[in-house]
Amino acid sequence: MHRARRGLVALAATGLLATGVVAVSAAPAAAATTTINVNGGIVGRTFDGVGAISGGGGNSRLLVDYPEPQRSQILDYLFKPNYGAAVQLLKLEIGGDANSTDGSEPSHEHVRGDINCNVGYEFWLGEQALARNPNIRIVALPWAAPGWIGGGNFWSQDMIDYDVAWLNCAKGHGINVNYIGGWNERGHDSGWYKNLRTGLNNAGFSSVQIVGDDSGWGMADEFGADPALKNAVGVLGNHYVCGYLSQADSCSTTSNARSSGKPLWASEFGSQDDMAGVVPYIRTVNRGYLDAEISGYMNWPLIAAITPNLPYSTVGLMDAGSPWSGAYRVGKNLWANAHYAQFTQPGWKYLNSSASGYLGGNRANGSYVSLKSPNNTDYTTVYETSGTTATQTINVTVSGGLSTGTVHVWATDMGSSNPNDWFVRQADVNPSGGAYSLTLQPNRIYTLSTTSGQAKGNAASPAGNGLALPYSDNFDGYAQRKQPKYTEDMQGSFETRACAAGRSGTCLQQVAPQRPINWQDDSDAFTLIGDPSWTNYTVSLDVNMQQAGTVTLLGRANVQNRPQNRQAAYQLRVSDTGAWSIVRHSNTNTDTTLASGTRAALGLNTWHNLKLGFSGGQITATVDATVVGTANDFTYGSGQAGVGVVGYQTDQFDNLSVTANSGPVLSVLRGIGSGRCADVPALSQTNGTQLALWDCNGGANQTFTQTASKQLQVYGTKCLDVAGASTADGAKVQIWDCNGGTNQQWNVNADGTVVGVGSGKCLDATANGTANGTLLEIWTCNGGDNQKWARS
Repeated sequence: MHRARRGLVALAATGLLATGVVAVSAAPAAAATTTINVNGGIVGRTFDGVGAISGGGGNSRLLVDYPEPQRSQILDYLFKPNYGAAVQLLKLEIGGDANSTDGSEPSHEHVRGDINCNVGYEFWLGEQALARNPNIRIVALPWAAPGWIGGGNFWSQDMIDYDVAWLNCAKGHGINVNYIGGWNERGHDSGWYKNLRTGLNNAGFSSVQIVGDDSGWGMADEFGADPALKNAVGVLGNHYVCGYLSQADSCSTTSNARSSGKPLWASEFGSQDDMAGVVPYIRTVNRGYLDAEISGYMNWPLIAAITPNLPYSTVGLMDAGSPWSGAYRVGKNLWANAHYAQFTQPGWKYLNSSASGYLGGNRANGSYVSLKSPNNTDYTTVYETSGTTATQTINVTVSGGLSTGTVHVWATDMGSSNPNDWFVRQADVNPSGGAYSLTLQPNRIYTLSTTSGQAKGNAASPAGNGLALPYSDNFDGYAQRKQPKYTEDMQGSFETRACAAGRSGTCLQQVAPQRPINWQDDSDAFTLIGDPSWTNYTVSLDVNMQQAGTVTLLGRANVQNRPQNRQAAYQLRVSDTGAWSIVRHSNTNTDTTLASGTRAALGLNTWHNLKLGFSGGQITATVDATVVGTANDFTYGSGQAGVGVVGYQTDQFDNLSVTANSGPVLSVLRGIGSGRCADVPALSQTNGTQLALWDCNGGANQTFTQTASKQLQVYGTKCLDVAGASTADGAKVQIWDCNGGTNQQWNVNADGTVVGVGSGKCLDATANGTANGTLLEIWTCNGGDNQKWARS
């Protein structure tokens, strides 16, 4: 590379001179010394901020149920300037009573004309964000809509009026929305977008910019022939511009989008674990600009405030799925966001030429992006050396009116599991004559900035614990139209309403009266309640059927796959006619009827009591104090309670109680070193199947019963077994019909070891492996984390 051409070559490599779709590839290069000129006079696009998305859907649900001080600690980590992520763009979901990934966000207008501006938790979250950072920019976007909208047509005037009503509600909460989108990932209707602009202007929201279209860059292709559409849209937004669930090595846009004159946003990216996703996170916000001139970024989601049996339960900036304990986890993704948001602000300008580029001119070495403040003095450069193994040197000169004073340095070791290595202030750099050098370590994020005041929040999470039984809720302690604590609506909407059928007080009611305009597949309306670690219990609930149909009482609601109709659970289904059944519903959306029958009709507008009980593999169904049926099934050993309807009946429920039953203790063996569970592969029940590590999912093939005779049983009939009664290191651990042998007896010790009675050796993850599929064996006990197991 000829140094005289470095500025031009750097621009070409970043895509800032390109005119078409960018797909730059480069062979890995040896670590390099990079010469960088941070010139304040060579500016690029305006920076619009980095942030995240609450919604799409239900991802923030349990945050509002957290106790203090933990709830405020989490909110501070997300929004407080100079403390944590310092989110600059916050997208809120306009709820539509339908599941939009991990839950159903409630509508502010379940039926036409009945507007509730205190619905759900999105307005509350917006208030909390603005209280901590009044300069945060708020974005709004619907994923779904109530079924009355446009007679089922989303692209209708009804939807525009619906959006305007939501904006008025937000305004009543002191939330001035800056941007609004159309329909998440569902393309666009150009005429509708133009009508939306007119509707917003007529309603007094002319300052609210429209983002189009959260599906692709195709809208930009229409601008030449449709200037009215171009004038209506303020921002072009696309999702996963650096690849979905990729390492975000390169990013792309189109020539029409780039030349449109509109800001270009990664209006959704991420979808990755709050720890493991840190590399694609920082690459996206760096390389998104270098390759595609993206100037605004929103990670999906903001937080995983959902229970761990749901999809994406550790995805976001942090996760908080245990409100009863107050426990939460601050992810590395959060500190990646801090590396930008604590050192820049929307309105700063990107700096081009060699101020932004790839280290050594090769993306294999990492990337860097520089921005300057509107004061034309302060600047910030963010470096990432992800994937590198050697140190690199940068030689920096500062010019163009930028400060030549002290540069503050902050760093995160992306490969470290120690939080003390994330977002750590380093020694300052003092330029000489506007020049300085710095050695960059591998696999790091560095922020170099002339700004000051940054800090790392130090609030600590308490230890997690389960939600103790008995648990009850009569719903009388809530205001009308609220979601009771520890409930997670999966489809439809469950709110507190005045009890009907002669009962006083407040009840829980399913209030979405018809199928919504769904974003993902339809299902029956249901809500989950409580703790996925509950095992042996009876859930009891009073039911008042408002229309003919069937209600469902759920128990041991276990792992859910997308969409929400793939919720593993046992169900007691009872019809108004008196027909009942005990059903095992799988996370592949298949039903197995375990027992069924008929009793006297329940009728309508009368109260009845349903119970569903679990003790080991024994399942008992009770209606009005009479046992109607029993079944024996060991498929699901633990899970939440829940309630639902078959369809969208507006039935009512009251007097929830969950009480503990006696029975064998069912739990998993979670590896301390791996975080993964001992698993019988592919749900096999074949003798000789060797156990392996797998992501914990609470399935029957990961659920073990510890018996009085020291067996660890799975499926109720198979035992954890050392093959051939061997005592040799490396002997495989398998399942086998229980036979009472000492090779099937285990001591589960307080230090976390699981030691075979016959061998005297430890249950061991082979070769210290932590990956899915790592086989389990016995090995001489050595104190390693691959030989320690948590029973939870």
